[in-house]
Order: sequence, then structure tokens, then C-alpha cells
Amino acid sequence: MGGKAIIFSAPSGSGKTTLVHHLLKTNPDLGFSISAATRDKRGRKEQNGKDYYFLTPEEFKHKIDNDEFIEWEEVYAGNFYGTLKSEIDRIWSEGKNVIFDVDVRGGLNLKKYFGDKALAVFVKVPSLDVLKQRLNDRGTETEESLSRRLFKANFEMTFQDKFDVILLNENLDKSLAEAQRLYDRFKMQK
Repeated sequence: MGGKAIIFSAPSGSGKTTLVHHLLKTNPDLGFSISAATRDKRGRKEQNGKDYYFLTPEEFKHKIDNDEFIEWEEVYAGNFYGTLKSEIDRIWSEGKNVIFDVDVRGGLNLKKYFGDKALAVFVKVPSLDVLKQRLNDRGTETEESLSRRLFKANFEMTFQDKFDVILLNENLDKSLAEAQRLYDRFKMQK
């Protein structure tokens, strides 16, 4: 195996993507692991090969059968997400450490796979009420999808103690600084 892996996991809406994007912008030694997914793109802003590798369910299942994933799961009925082995090889061949923005189960699976070469960070929201407000502010949720995400988030928060670090994302500036400090310390470890 090549470099190191830093894994950011959290319930949807916790701010992990904001933290990951900040670290990518300020650390040229990091490469983003693009996940594969079978869900639809969110509007025009998401791009294949940049935000996700958008696959059909048939393509995804073919890659499962060919053992092309480090980890994968069916997050919601019919919606598969996973980490391609080729994606990690690509980033490490560039001499970079890899950073992940994944859900909680994916984060735990990646931590198990990479072992001591990984730092797994759970991004925690102050409360479910704050999470609900953040999800509502996105303007992308229906009542049904919001309810489903909050139910899942409540369940995912029970796994926070299985991560190496819990980062409370209450104040964005403090959270960004803490994420940088965690990465700086981790990359210096032998």
C-alpha cells in the first residue's frame, strides 16, 4: 500500500463535505477519493468523474462481481455507493494521501481495510434539530427524504465511538482549524 488515508464520516448534512473541500483546497498532498454511486445527479452542479462515478445498478453489480471495490453498500433501496480500488491506486500513484467523504458504515469499513494507515474522523452535529435545519436549508429534501435521513442519522450517531476522533461541527471556523490540525498531526506519524 502507498500513502495514508483520512476518512471523514458523518450523517448527511453534518458538514463533512465542507471540511473535506477545505482540506483539499489547502493541502496539495491530498487527493479526493471519488465514490461510485447509482443515484441520480443532484441538479447540474454534480459531475461524473468529479463528484461521483455515476453508474447504473447493472454496472455497479458487475464491478462487485469483479471484486473492484474496497467497500460498497446499498445505502438506500436501489442506491449503491462504494470505493473503487482503482481510485485509491490512482491517488497513491500521484504520491498523495487519500481523503474520503463517506457515510458512517463506509467510513468504518475503510478504517478496517486501511488499519493504522487511516485516521477515521466522525463529524458530529450539535443536535438532530441542527441537522434537520441544515438539511432543510439545502432545499433538496422532500418531507419523506428528510424523515429518512434523520432516522438514519440518529442510527449512525450510535457508531461515533468506533471512530478515532469525534469532531463537533458547531462553529465552522473552529471545525476547519481542527480538521487541519488533525490532518497535520496524522500525516507526521510514522
